[in-house]
Amino acid sequence: MTAYRTWSRIPVSLATVADEPGPREPAGRDLRRDVRLGGRVLVAALSFIILVGSGLAWATYQNFTAHVPHGAPVPKLDSGHHDLDGSDQNILLLGNDSRAGASPAELKALGTQDDGGSVNTDTMMLLHIPANGRAATVVSFPRDSWVDIPGNGKGKINSAYGIGYAAARSHGENELASESAGVVLLTRTINQLTGLHIDHYAQVNLLGFYRISNAIGGVQVCLNAAQNPNTDSDAYGKGYSGIDLPAGVSTIKGTQALAFVRQRHGLPNGDLDRIKRQQYFLSAAFHRVATAGVLLNPFKLHNLLGAVSSSLVTDPGLDLVSLASQFENLSSGKIAFATLPNSGSQLIYPDGVATSIVQVDTAAIPDFVRRLMGQSADPGLARVSAAPPTSVTLDVLNGTPVPGMAGRNADALRHAGFTVGAVDSTEAATATAVEYPPGQQSAAKAVAVAVPGATLVQTGSVQRVTLVLGTDGHEARGVTTSPAATPSSPHPAPTPTSSASSAPKSSTAQPAGGCIN
Repeated sequence: MTAYRTWSRIPVSLATVADEPGPREPAGRDLRRDVRLGGRVLVAALSFIILVGSGLAWATYQNFTAHVPHGAPVPKLDSGHHDLDGSDQNILLLGNDSRAGASPAELKALGTQDDGGSVNTDTMMLLHIPANGRAATVVSFPRDSWVDIPGNGKGKINSAYGIGYAAARSHGENELASESAGVVLLTRTINQLTGLHIDHYAQVNLLGFYRISNAIGGVQVCLNAAQNPNTDSDAYGKGYSGIDLPAGVSTIKGTQALAFVRQRHGLPNGDLDRIKRQQYFLSAAFHRVATAGVLLNPFKLHNLLGAVSSSLVTDPGLDLVSLASQFENLSSGKIAFATLPNSGSQLIYPDGVATSIVQVDTAAIPDFVRRLMGQSADPGLARVSAAPPTSVTLDVLNGTPVPGMAGRNADALRHAGFTVGAVDSTEAATATAVEYPPGQQSAAKAVAVAVPGATLVQTGSVQRVTLVLGTDGHEARGVTTSPAATPSSPHPAPTPTSSASSAPKSSTAQPAGGCIN
């Protein structure tokens, strides 16, 4: 209140001075006096704004934390197991299908009844925060990953949550306790799969995602191709997510934001493309929060925190301030994204029933986790020397949109003495990698020497050393010059057209993440 009284009194003093008779002071002295008084006015005004703003923000935050429900604590490590990454923190981020608390209008707007409406969780991400200050990483788990679920045999990883939830419900537990049971079983599943101990968790349901996307005013996205009920459907024409977006740039929120991150039918790589959508949207959303001034505007912040708290469940020990600071890093591009190593989608026939799954690359997980912790990926690499190029046979795959990359690199490697087998294209890759099966470290080292900057990746998904060319620009020594221009998207952004107020807005400016499937 002191700041407010000072601010309100200063204009009166200025008026009094201006009306008083007396000798006129030199112009320079008038100017200096006005500057001093003007500075006091500015400081007083800023003090008032900061006082009121920070007070409201603090009150908002206190109200926010008071209304966030806490589920069960994270399970402790099983006897005989140790915390693989020590003091590093792992926070499990979940999105489940619950619509609890939605109004009739919101239930209609969610429009996802055709996509299941079960208690399974389709969004599973692990936020890994190193204790030594290195950049954090968000690891996504494809929902169809075929894994061992403790005490329940093999199944898709998203079913672990549903199994735990259903078991608790059958024993008469309430909604919060049942959701906690689902989180606990999923936590144990991920711990068994990766060796990483989950320290905390935060879960947001469908309604929360819908409200959050509205509270921040929408997010700008760019699609390579139009997506609508015709593309997002099964063989019988049944639509799933409700998506209806044009090719190019759109600003989406609410129903379409939800559809954007949930669609998998009709995408070239199914669930794996959905993972990319979720990572893309998360990055764009936090960029939006930062650039739109939400964090510095107490009223916008109030709306955002209200949207989050209405549908958030965390473990009792999660520090929400610390979690928010990590997401602030995400908005500035200081958080990396990764996906659990896998060999892509395939059909299996458990009990004679065709089932589409994502095959987890279990051989690659130890190296993946070591890199996550900032360690050398494969300790075996240090114990071997690079093999002579003439003794190495490898495949070369092009993971970029630039034609002829694999052929040019294959020619350069042949010239260096290597034998090249398959020369082909593969799914989009950002990082250039030398992939190799266990036991072929020496051959992989030889290829890595010939391709400076390539990452060595041990995996069970290749039969021999394979060079995968990514968009980072790393190529074999001596390769002929590649085309200077790399197309950013196979589809140009469309010219804006008029549309109904409820439809997504279009523009021609691409978001920072470019365009995706």
